[in-house]
Amino acid sequence: MKQLYHVLGAKQFERNELERLFDSALDMEKVVARGGDRRHEGRIMTTLFFEASTRTRLSFEAAMHRLGGGVIGTENAAQFSSAIKGETLEDTIRIVSGYSDVIVMRHTEIGAAKRAAKVASIPVINAGDGAGEHPTQALLDAYTIRKEFGKIDGLKIAMVGDLAYGRTVHSLSYMLANYQDVMVYYISPDNVRIPDNVKRYMDEKGIRYAETNDLNSVAGSIDVLYQTRIQKERFPSVEEYEKASGQFIVDAELMSRMSKQAIVLHPLPRAGEITEEVDDDPRAAYFRQAVNGLYIRMALVDKCIVESQGK
Repeated sequence: MKQLYHVLGAKQFERNELERLFDSALDMEKVVARGGDRRHEGRIMTTLFFEASTRTRLSFEAAMHRLGGGVIGTENAAQFSSAIKGETLEDTIRIVSGYSDVIVMRHTEIGAAKRAAKVASIPVINAGDGAGEHPTQALLDAYTIRKEFGKIDGLKIAMVGDLAYGRTVHSLSYMLANYQDVMVYYISPDNVRIPDNVKRYMDEKGIRYAETNDLNSVAGSIDVLYQTRIQKERFPSVEEYEKASGQFIVDAELMSRMSKQAIVLHPLPRAGEITEEVDDDPRAAYFRQAVNGLYIRMALVDKCIVESQGK
Protein backbone atom coordinates (compact mmCIF):
# COMPACT_ATOMS: atom_id res chain seq x y z
CA MET A 1 0.00 0.00 0.00
CA LYS A 2 1.43 3.37 -0.98
CA GLN A 3 2.49 5.86 1.68
CA LEU A 4 0.79 9.25 1.40
CA TYR A 5 1.95 12.54 2.88
CA HIS A 6 -1.09 14.46 4.11
CA VAL A 7 -1.21 17.90 5.76
CA LEU A 8 -4.01 17.67 8.31
CA GLY A 9 -3.02 19.62 11.42
CA ALA A 10 -0.27 21.76 12.90
CA LYS A 11 0.64 19.20 15.56
CA GLN A 12 2.06 16.88 12.91
CA PHE A 13 5.03 19.21 12.34
CA GLU A 14 8.19 19.00 14.39
CA ARG A 15 10.84 21.67 14.36
CA ASN A 16 13.25 19.93 12.00
CA GLU A 17 10.52 19.45 9.42
CA LEU A 18 9.43 23.07 9.80
CA GLU A 19 12.96 24.28 9.14
CA ARG A 20 13.20 22.13 6.03
CA LEU A 21 9.87 23.46 4.78
CA PHE A 22 10.94 27.04 5.42
CA ASP A 23 14.19 26.47 3.52
CA SER A 24 12.18 24.99 0.66
CA ALA A 25 9.87 28.02 0.69
CA LEU A 26 12.91 30.29 0.36
CA ASP A 27 13.92 28.26 -2.68
CA MET A 28 10.40 28.64 -4.07
CA GLU A 29 10.78 32.42 -3.91
CA LYS A 30 13.62 32.02 -6.40
CA VAL A 31 11.49 29.71 -8.54
CA VAL A 32 8.77 32.36 -8.73
CA ALA A 33 11.33 35.04 -9.55
CA ARG A 34 12.38 32.90 -12.54
CA GLY A 35 8.78 32.60 -13.70
CA GLY A 36 8.17 29.12 -12.28
CA ASP A 37 9.36 25.71 -13.45
CA ARG A 38 7.94 22.46 -14.88
CA ARG A 39 8.80 19.97 -12.14
CA HIS A 40 5.17 18.83 -11.76
CA GLU A 41 4.08 19.10 -15.36
CA GLY A 42 1.23 16.68 -15.99
CA ARG A 43 0.18 16.62 -12.33
CA ILE A 44 -3.24 17.91 -11.30
CA MET A 45 -4.45 19.54 -8.10
CA THR A 46 -8.12 19.45 -7.11
CA THR A 47 -9.37 22.32 -4.92
CA LEU A 48 -12.55 21.54 -3.00
CA PHE A 49 -13.74 24.56 -1.04
CA PHE A 50 -16.95 24.13 0.92
CA GLU A 51 -16.35 27.53 2.53
CA ALA A 52 -15.44 30.86 0.98
CA SER A 53 -11.77 31.62 0.32
CA THR A 54 -9.69 34.10 -1.62
CA ARG A 55 -6.06 33.96 -0.46
CA THR A 56 -5.89 30.27 0.43
CA ARG A 57 -7.55 28.95 -2.71
CA LEU A 58 -5.82 31.29 -5.14
CA SER A 59 -2.38 30.87 -3.57
CA PHE A 60 -2.69 27.07 -3.74
CA GLU A 61 -3.81 27.23 -7.35
CA ALA A 62 -1.03 29.68 -8.19
CA ALA A 63 1.43 27.38 -6.40
CA MET A 64 0.47 24.44 -8.60
CA HIS A 65 0.68 26.52 -11.77
CA ARG A 66 4.10 27.88 -10.74
CA LEU A 67 5.27 24.27 -10.36
CA GLY A 68 4.09 23.40 -13.84
CA GLY A 69 0.91 21.53 -12.89
CA GLY A 70 -2.78 22.04 -13.57
CA VAL A 71 -5.80 22.73 -11.36
CA ILE A 72 -9.40 21.55 -11.35
CA GLY A 73 -12.03 22.19 -8.71
CA THR A 74 -14.77 24.43 -7.40
CA GLU A 75 -14.75 27.49 -5.17
CA ASN A 76 -18.22 26.66 -3.79
CA ALA A 77 -18.30 22.91 -3.40
CA ALA A 78 -21.26 23.04 -1.02
CA GLN A 79 -23.44 24.39 -3.84
CA PHE A 80 -21.68 23.41 -7.05
CA SER A 81 -20.82 19.78 -6.38
CA SER A 82 -22.79 16.59 -5.81
CA ALA A 83 -22.79 17.41 -2.08
CA ILE A 84 -25.97 19.36 -2.78
CA LYS A 85 -27.48 16.10 -4.05
CA GLY A 86 -26.55 14.29 -0.84
CA GLU A 87 -23.24 12.76 -1.84
CA THR A 88 -21.06 12.07 1.20
CA LEU A 89 -17.68 13.70 1.63
CA GLU A 90 -16.06 10.28 1.55
CA ASP A 91 -17.59 9.42 -1.83
CA THR A 92 -16.54 12.78 -3.26
CA ILE A 93 -12.96 12.21 -2.13
CA ARG A 94 -12.87 8.67 -3.55
CA ILE A 95 -14.00 9.96 -6.95
CA VAL A 96 -11.73 13.01 -7.03
CA SER A 97 -8.75 10.85 -6.07
CA GLY A 98 -9.07 9.21 -9.47
CA TYR A 99 -8.88 12.53 -11.29
CA SER A 100 -5.89 14.22 -9.70
CA ASP A 101 -2.65 13.95 -7.74
CA VAL A 102 -3.34 16.11 -4.66
CA ILE A 103 -6.50 17.47 -3.00
CA VAL A 104 -6.69 20.82 -1.22
CA MET A 105 -9.89 21.01 0.81
CA ARG A 106 -11.65 23.56 3.00
CA HIS A 107 -14.72 22.35 4.85
CA THR A 108 -17.26 23.63 7.36
CA GLU A 109 -16.83 20.68 9.74
CA ILE A 110 -14.05 20.13 12.26
CA GLY A 111 -12.22 16.92 11.38
CA ALA A 112 -13.36 16.83 7.75
CA ALA A 113 -9.79 16.72 6.43
CA LYS A 114 -9.00 13.65 8.52
CA ARG A 115 -12.14 11.96 7.22
CA ALA A 116 -11.05 12.75 3.68
CA ALA A 117 -7.54 11.42 4.23
CA LYS A 118 -8.87 8.08 5.47
CA VAL A 119 -10.43 7.28 2.09
CA ALA A 120 -8.19 9.23 -0.30
CA SER A 121 -5.69 7.50 -2.55
CA ILE A 122 -3.76 10.78 -3.05
CA PRO A 123 -2.46 13.39 -0.57
CA VAL A 124 -4.99 15.65 1.19
CA ILE A 125 -4.10 19.15 2.39
CA ASN A 126 -6.33 20.74 5.01
CA ALA A 127 -7.09 24.31 3.94
CA GLY A 128 -9.29 24.90 7.00
CA ASP A 129 -11.87 22.75 8.76
CA GLY A 130 -14.59 24.84 10.38
CA ALA A 131 -13.45 26.29 13.70
CA GLY A 132 -10.82 23.56 14.04
CA GLU A 133 -7.47 24.13 12.34
CA HIS A 134 -5.78 25.87 9.43
CA PRO A 135 -2.30 24.32 9.34
CA THR A 136 -1.07 25.89 6.11
CA GLN A 137 -1.94 29.35 7.43
CA ALA A 138 0.08 28.59 10.56
CA LEU A 139 2.99 27.52 8.37
CA LEU A 140 2.99 30.77 6.43
CA ASP A 141 2.57 32.73 9.68
CA ALA A 142 5.58 31.04 11.26
CA TYR A 143 7.53 31.43 8.02
CA THR A 144 6.74 35.15 7.97
CA ILE A 145 7.83 35.57 11.59
CA ARG A 146 11.11 33.80 10.87
CA LYS A 147 11.72 35.93 7.78
CA GLU A 148 10.97 39.17 9.61
CA PHE A 149 13.06 38.44 12.72
CA GLY A 150 15.48 35.76 11.58
CA LYS A 151 14.19 33.55 14.40
CA ILE A 152 11.12 32.47 16.37
CA ASP A 153 12.81 31.44 19.61
CA GLY A 154 12.48 34.00 22.37
CA LEU A 155 9.74 36.11 20.78
CA LYS A 156 6.66 37.51 22.49
CA ILE A 157 3.54 37.04 20.41
CA ALA A 158 0.07 38.45 21.10
CA MET A 159 -2.91 36.73 19.47
CA VAL A 160 -5.87 39.08 19.42
CA GLY A 161 -9.57 38.83 18.59
CA ASP A 162 -11.67 35.74 17.98
CA LEU A 163 -9.63 33.03 19.66
CA ALA A 164 -12.52 30.58 20.14
CA TYR A 165 -13.59 30.15 16.53
CA GLY A 166 -10.34 31.40 14.99
CA ARG A 167 -8.75 28.24 13.60
CA THR A 168 -5.62 30.15 12.59
CA VAL A 169 -4.69 30.92 16.21
CA HIS A 170 -5.25 27.30 17.23
CA SER A 171 -2.86 26.04 14.56
CA LEU A 172 -0.29 28.78 15.15
CA SER A 173 -0.30 28.01 18.88
CA TYR A 174 0.43 24.35 18.18
CA MET A 175 3.23 25.30 15.81
CA LEU A 176 4.86 27.76 18.21
CA ALA A 177 5.15 24.94 20.73
CA ASN A 178 8.14 23.73 18.68
CA TYR A 179 10.21 26.75 19.70
CA GLN A 180 12.13 27.81 22.80
CA ASP A 181 11.36 30.60 25.25
CA VAL A 182 8.28 31.80 23.36
CA MET A 183 5.69 33.84 25.27
CA VAL A 184 2.12 33.96 23.96
CA TYR A 185 -0.50 36.47 25.07
CA TYR A 186 -4.11 35.50 24.33
CA ILE A 187 -6.15 38.72 24.15
CA SER A 188 -9.85 38.43 23.44
CA PRO A 189 -13.38 39.33 24.48
CA ASP A 190 -14.66 37.08 27.26
CA ASN A 191 -17.00 35.09 25.02
CA VAL A 192 -14.32 34.08 22.48
CA ARG A 193 -11.42 33.08 24.69
CA ILE A 194 -8.81 30.57 23.61
CA PRO A 195 -10.19 27.01 24.01
CA ASP A 196 -9.10 24.84 26.92
CA ASN A 197 -7.74 22.14 24.62
CA VAL A 198 -5.26 24.63 23.14
CA LYS A 199 -4.15 25.74 26.60
CA ARG A 200 -3.71 22.14 27.70
CA TYR A 201 -1.44 21.52 24.73
CA MET A 202 0.63 24.58 25.54
CA ASP A 203 0.91 23.41 29.15
CA GLU A 204 2.02 19.96 28.02
CA LYS A 205 4.73 21.50 25.83
CA GLY A 206 5.89 23.92 28.51
CA ILE A 207 5.01 27.05 26.54
CA ARG A 208 4.37 30.17 28.59
CA TYR A 209 1.12 32.03 27.94
CA ALA A 210 -1.19 34.53 29.61
CA GLU A 211 -4.81 35.50 29.01
CA THR A 212 -6.00 39.08 29.23
CA ASN A 213 -8.49 41.48 27.70
CA ASP A 214 -6.13 44.47 27.96
CA LEU A 215 -4.18 44.86 24.73
CA ASN A 216 -2.70 48.20 25.74
CA SER A 217 -0.95 46.66 28.73
CA VAL A 218 1.20 44.36 26.55
CA ALA A 219 1.46 46.37 23.31
CA GLY A 220 4.81 47.88 24.23
CA SER A 221 6.51 44.60 25.07
CA ILE A 222 5.44 42.28 22.22
CA ASP A 223 7.32 41.42 19.04
CA VAL A 224 4.34 40.19 17.02
CA LEU A 225 0.74 41.35 17.17
CA TYR A 226 -1.38 38.69 15.43
CA GLN A 227 -4.75 40.33 14.90
CA THR A 228 -7.82 38.32 13.80
CA ARG A 229 -11.30 39.05 12.55
CA ILE A 230 -14.35 38.52 14.77
CA GLN A 231 -16.03 35.90 12.59
CA LYS A 232 -19.72 36.78 12.51
CA GLU A 233 -20.57 33.66 10.50
CA ARG A 234 -19.46 31.32 13.30
CA PHE A 235 -21.41 32.82 16.21
CA PRO A 236 -24.55 31.10 17.48
CA SER A 237 -26.43 34.41 17.63
CA VAL A 238 -26.16 38.07 16.62
CA GLU A 239 -26.14 38.98 20.31
CA GLU A 240 -23.02 36.90 20.98
CA TYR A 241 -21.30 38.40 17.95
CA GLU A 242 -22.08 41.94 19.09
CA LYS A 243 -20.59 41.20 22.52
CA ALA A 244 -17.25 40.44 20.85
CA SER A 245 -17.23 42.86 17.94
CA GLY A 246 -15.16 46.05 17.90
CA GLN A 247 -13.28 45.59 21.17
CA PHE A 248 -9.74 45.46 19.79
CA ILE A 249 -8.75 47.81 16.98
CA VAL A 250 -5.23 48.25 15.67
CA ASP A 251 -4.89 51.92 14.76
CA ALA A 252 -2.20 54.59 14.74
CA GLU A 253 -2.57 55.18 18.46
CA LEU A 254 -1.97 51.52 19.29
CA MET A 255 0.95 51.38 16.87
CA SER A 256 2.55 54.30 18.73
CA ARG A 257 2.70 52.10 21.84
CA MET A 258 4.48 49.28 20.04
CA SER A 259 8.19 48.71 19.55
CA LYS A 260 9.80 50.02 16.36
CA GLN A 261 10.91 46.45 15.64
CA ALA A 262 7.49 44.83 16.21
CA ILE A 263 5.26 43.61 13.38
CA VAL A 264 1.52 43.27 12.86
CA LEU A 265 0.16 40.12 11.21
CA HIS A 266 -3.38 39.19 10.17
CA PRO A 267 -4.58 36.06 8.33
CA LEU A 268 -7.07 38.26 6.44
CA PRO A 269 -9.65 39.24 5.42
CA ARG A 270 -9.97 42.11 7.81
CA ALA A 271 -13.25 43.76 8.73
CA GLY A 272 -12.30 46.98 10.48
CA GLU A 273 -10.03 45.54 13.19
CA ILE A 274 -6.96 47.08 11.52
CA THR A 275 -7.53 50.61 10.23
CA GLU A 276 -6.22 51.51 6.80
CA GLU A 277 -3.98 54.22 8.29
CA VAL A 278 -1.77 51.38 9.57
CA ASP A 279 -1.13 49.97 6.09
CA ASP A 280 1.74 52.34 5.30
CA ASP A 281 3.56 51.60 8.54
CA PRO A 282 6.58 49.35 7.75
CA ARG A 283 5.61 47.22 10.76
CA ALA A 284 2.37 46.26 8.98
CA ALA A 285 3.49 42.89 7.63
CA TYR A 286 0.13 41.34 6.74
CA PHE A 287 0.39 41.90 3.00
CA ARG A 288 3.92 40.48 2.98
CA GLN A 289 2.49 37.62 5.02
CA ALA A 290 -0.16 36.91 2.37
CA VAL A 291 2.47 36.76 -0.40
CA ASN A 292 4.50 34.33 1.70
CA GLY A 293 1.50 32.01 1.48
CA LEU A 294 2.37 31.31 -2.14
CA TYR A 295 5.91 30.19 -1.32
CA ILE A 296 5.03 28.00 1.64
CA ARG A 297 2.19 26.36 -0.30
CA MET A 298 4.49 25.69 -3.24
CA ALA A 299 6.84 23.96 -0.80
CA LEU A 300 3.95 21.94 0.66
CA VAL A 301 2.51 20.86 -2.69
CA ASP A 302 5.96 19.81 -3.84
CA LYS A 303 6.51 17.83 -0.63
CA CYS A 304 3.12 16.12 -0.83
CA ILE A 305 3.65 15.01 -4.41
CA VAL A 306 7.29 13.97 -4.03
CA GLU A 307 6.88 12.14 -0.73
CA SER A 308 3.70 10.31 -1.73
CA GLN A 309 4.36 7.25 -3.82
CA GLY A 310 3.20 7.42 -7.41
CA LYS A 311 -0.28 6.40 -8.41
